[in-house]
Amino acid sequence: MRTSAGRGKPAASRRVGRAAAPVKKTQSRQPDTRSRTATTAHSAENDVQPVAVTAVRMLAVGEGLYALRVGEIGGASGTLSGVEFPIAQVSAPFAEDGESLEIVASFPRRGSWLGREGGTVIIRSPASGGHIIVTAYGHAEQATVPLKLELRRLDGPAAGGAPERGAAAPVLAASEPAAEGDGREVPTEILLHIERAGDRLFPGRGWVGALGRKLRIEAFSIRPLEAIAPGDIEFKGFLPRGGETQWVQGGLLCGTRGRRLPLTGFAVRLAPRLASRFDVVYQGSFFSEGISAPERNGQPCRGAGSADDPLEAMNIRILEKASQLQDEDEKTPAAD
Repeated sequence: MRTSAGRGKPAASRRVGRAAAPVKKTQSRQPDTRSRTATTAHSAENDVQPVAVTAVRMLAVGEGLYALRVGEIGGASGTLSGVEFPIAQVSAPFAEDGESLEIVASFPRRGSWLGREGGTVIIRSPASGGHIIVTAYGHAEQATVPLKLELRRLDGPAAGGAPERGAAAPVLAASEPAAEGDGREVPTEILLHIERAGDRLFPGRGWVGALGRKLRIEAFSIRPLEAIAPGDIEFKGFLPRGGETQWVQGGLLCGTRGRRLPLTGFAVRLAPRLASRFDVVYQGSFFSEGISAPERNGQPCRGAGSADDPLEAMNIRILEKASQLQDEDEKTPAAD
């Protein structure tokens, strides 16, 4: 009787006779780091935009509080990575003793950067003085441009610095109060009630208050020292949430004491009969918005962005009109 070849053999022997299917080994694929690195480098190169330094100026600054006015920045206009050019930066070199200059306020933009229109930067300089550097930037192919600079002391003599030699006549920045035909300034005293500091009396020339230090003014008073009677000047204060005071005459306090209620603006005006002889021009410095545009003759002075922005400093000037001074000179008899 015929039997199959596999009959009678163990099952294991029958399995051995069958050829096992070859097992393919899967090789692990390593990431192509070279390609990824090249892509990253290419992306980084695309993010780097070439710009040119079109002007650099350095000014020596003595002790005190100064206003540095930067005129319009020349050069072609354009945008790189969302930034409008030309621009300029005001900076102070590092001081080894740690007593470097401090930028305490600026207008019309906040911080140390200025746009094409230029602007004004308020600088506090230590007893040892220091230097300030203004750097202008433009497109990579932009040629050198002139910078118009003027440095003026705010807490002392007006001659805080002169325009750079070779620069064009300095422009008057929007943050500097001015009147047509500026004449003699009437001396005043200004009393401020400042949070945590109490009442402080200041000569009314230049900025008064805690400029750049964010201490809120809660009340103020103005007293002319000559030419104008206290009753011929009036002022009012603006308060948070739309409040405001009545018009108050010179020598009286406008605002509050001890109620933690900051002023958010103010206005000053003279008696109508003095309108032909004097102008009153004023600015405020506010916590968020910085230095305001100048106002005059009863117009409200407030922060541009928020009606509740606290006031920290004031600059109030009463100016005798130049035409009035000329009339007085013509009436004065000439000496023999």
